[in-house]
Amino acid sequence: MSLKKYKIALATQNKDKIKEIRKILGKKFEIVGLKRFPKIVEDGKTLEENAIKKAKAIFKITKTTTLADDSGLEVKALGGRPGVYSARFAGKNCTYSDNNKKLLKLLLNVPYKKRKAKFRTVVAIIFSDGKLKTVDGVVSGYLATEPKGSSGFGYDPVFYYPKLKKTFAQLTTAQKNKVSHRALAFTEAKKILSQSMTEVY
Repeated sequence: MSLKKYKIALATQNKDKIKEIRKILGKKFEIVGLKRFPKIVEDGKTLEENAIKKAKAIFKITKTTTLADDSGLEVKALGGRPGVYSARFAGKNCTYSDNNKKLLKLLLNVPYKKRKAKFRTVVAIIFSDGKLKTVDGVVSGYLATEPKGSSGFGYDPVFYYPKLKKTFAQLTTAQKNKVSHRALAFTEAKKILSQSMTEVY
């Protein structure tokens, strides 16, 4: 007997993020591919605004239940920056490494106890009937003084998670998907989808 799968669209082109989300959602969900991806300007003032804007743009094309997320790193010593600007903190077309270097430079000589940080993800869900719901996930930690680890992406090499005494980039995929901000948010989204979706094939 073949496994019934729920059809969903993801409002992202980030291959690292898609790979991570696939593992969190599991085999019950089939991600719909897009022949064209619209240009979406993430100009919202909050993570929630950006997530909703992306979800609406993709839903307009697919008419299928759509998930979109926006994630940000909030550093207490920097007044919550980079926050909504996390992906482009070091400027237009910057790399993960560029962002990490800028962040560490700004925190140079800042002691460990004052390097508190939070990763936050907001997931927007638009169901096939157009109804909208958002969920979020937050994980707290500290900023390391240098990048460590080769797994993950984004700010993972500099985000130190005290409970496991490692940066996110030093965790295995399985470990990270139990504790990360994105895992918490998408796990909650998965519960909601499992309870309410009817689009199967």
